[in-house]
Amino acid sequence: MILLMTVTPLAMMGCGYSFEQSTQVIQWHVLGMFVPSFFTGHLIDRIGAKNTILLGAVFMLMCCIVNLTGTTLIQFNIALILLGVGWNFMFIAATRFLTMTYQPEDKPKAQACNEFVVFSSVTIASLLAGWLNTTIGWYQLNLVTIPFMVVIIAALFIFKPQLKPSLQHK
Repeated sequence: MILLMTVTPLAMMGCGYSFEQSTQVIQWHVLGMFVPSFFTGHLIDRIGAKNTILLGAVFMLMCCIVNLTGTTLIQFNIALILLGVGWNFMFIAATRFLTMTYQPEDKPKAQACNEFVVFSSVTIASLLAGWLNTTIGWYQLNLVTIPFMVVIIAALFIFKPQLKPSLQHK
């Protein structure tokens, strides 16, 4: 998510859009990231963390598809809203899912490891965004993102983690 979000204003500048137009796209993206938080917990309770992660990955795939179909202002807006909602579903559901996979005595280590991996990935993606946009371009960057979503979707079907019985959800 960070990679596409960070590079979008650069891609928009390359397409001739103004700074103000790119800030509006990012504003809509931020709303997509946080407004669903009002109901994401209820969604997780209803369909389960795993299915909510899957739904988020589908939203992120849809973002890439919209980005691959063109570079109009409305496409940038729709894509970044989809990206934000997808991130919200995946991040919140994965965090809930994580809490169901360790014993209480392992909580500090599990959460520290998770935070390290997440924020290291965010840092690397942020640092690489401009360089990747310059070297491979906007279209290819979206193509490269798709296999990551496919791997996440496949992993949801392949791996069956041992969940604590008291915290299992649908």
